[in-house]
Amino acid sequence: MAISRRNLIKMSMAAGAALSSPSILRAQTTRSDAQTVRFATGDLTVFDPIFTTTDPTQAHGLAIYDTLFALDSGLKPQPQMVAKWGVSDDKKTYTFELRDGLSWHDGTPVTAADCVASIRRWGQAATGGQLLMERAQDISNKDDKSFTITLKEPLGILIDMLGGIAAPVPFIMREKDARLPATEQVTANIGSGPFKFNEGLSKPGASYTYDKNENYVPRSEPSDGLAGGKIVKVDRVVWNVIADQQTALAALQAGEVDLQINPPADLFSVIENDSDLALQVLNKSGNDLCLRMNHLQKPFDNVKARQAILHLIDQEAFLRVMAPDPRFGRPVTSIFGNSTPYSNDENTGWFKKGGDPEKAKQLFKEAGYAGEKVVILDPTSWAQAHAASQLLAATLQKIGVNAELAPSDWGGVVARRGNKGPVDSGGWSIFITDDPDYGQGDPISAVFPNASGEKAWFGWPKSDEYEALRAKWPDVASLEERKALARQMQRVWWDFVGDVRLGQIVSPIARRKKLTGLIEVPVIFFPMWNMQKASA
Repeated sequence: MAISRRNLIKMSMAAGAALSSPSILRAQTTRSDAQTVRFATGDLTVFDPIFTTTDPTQAHGLAIYDTLFALDSGLKPQPQMVAKWGVSDDKKTYTFELRDGLSWHDGTPVTAADCVASIRRWGQAATGGQLLMERAQDISNKDDKSFTITLKEPLGILIDMLGGIAAPVPFIMREKDARLPATEQVTANIGSGPFKFNEGLSKPGASYTYDKNENYVPRSEPSDGLAGGKIVKVDRVVWNVIADQQTALAALQAGEVDLQINPPADLFSVIENDSDLALQVLNKSGNDLCLRMNHLQKPFDNVKARQAILHLIDQEAFLRVMAPDPRFGRPVTSIFGNSTPYSNDENTGWFKKGGDPEKAKQLFKEAGYAGEKVVILDPTSWAQAHAASQLLAATLQKIGVNAELAPSDWGGVVARRGNKGPVDSGGWSIFITDDPDYGQGDPISAVFPNASGEKAWFGWPKSDEYEALRAKWPDVASLEERKALARQMQRVWWDFVGDVRLGQIVSPIARRKKLTGLIEVPVIFFPMWNMQKASA
């Protein structure tokens, strides 16, 4: 029988899996296979989901912490830790009562004081939280199980904000942890969620283990999106750090892992033709890839230089390297994404197939660009962004920009992107990241559409005109009025160029078919509860 090239690839991957996979992964396979789920992805370098918005950290938070409200499959917030809540007639005072059975992993009960401290800490880091703190007159506990939020003026989107999943998610932490400023990392890893983080089995850079929280009391309602009962159907979940996508896929084919978060796009056909494997899209609205520029340092402190990048980018070219399968990628020109009610075409005349290198070159000249080094943070552990970073460097170099890649894993990008200094002091010029497309419909909570300068997300864009418009968002009542406001905001954004979008990507996960029950929600990573694994 003739062996096809495709089958040869599959056979060689499976045969090489035991050699290419970390030895710790092979050792873990001695545990009961039916009660342990193993997944492969990049490293988890920061454990505090308020300290950073990075996807791995938010996934970690989703496993060990809980939230006051959670989104159902229709993206509507439902009570989660809250048993009941109410609002006063003047819409200024919200009262919340916690449900029974909530306890921390250390055995102590969850209290209203924990919730108050957690909301205040989240309010330091999240744009939605910052708005809440501006509007809040008082946030305090009434007794061990109830607390109030009293506002200076109504904030109709309060429950949406408390139930949202735009990072950083408002996870509830112990009061003694939440007392730390948001700029300092919580390292205890003690939550009240459905999984416990197993410190003893933690092997930084290799694997992290989550055990079923036997004391967790789920809600009685059926699981619905992130809402309802969080039922854990396995004993243990192991996060295997396998940054190389082909090595991870080999481990998946060999049965050493059950799920791969980011399978290699150029081998989707191999996965789809393997009788034991399946591709599954959990985040159906996908993610928007975004190019963030450092507005504080040369050359992108000059609006002309930022406009140059906007005209230079050929989204279709970037999509070809990030999502070569056209089923999973498309351009995005609206700061409100492609899948939200507020997506629009205002001020998008810059979008051009192939980009406009000559226009970009002229704008760099008008900006007074004098050959300053442009440092691009290059996440080698994230294949899509790594490929896009390489293409970006080559594209800039073609028009005479002194672009240079700074390669590291994603953890290195996270560590460096907070440096506001010049590149010769360890700073940066550009990095590529992403965020759920659906979240761009909430400019209060989403991290990208914030232009409050040094209070904004990494890149620190600043536009007083834009911020004056964004400030109106929480108080606009009707959908049509918000659509009109969205057009005004987008017009200003593309004038001062707060950032540049590279495209919308829908990224399937790859799993063994015996792993089922994965929850489909608009986040990159998956909720660890509800999934189950059939015996071999």
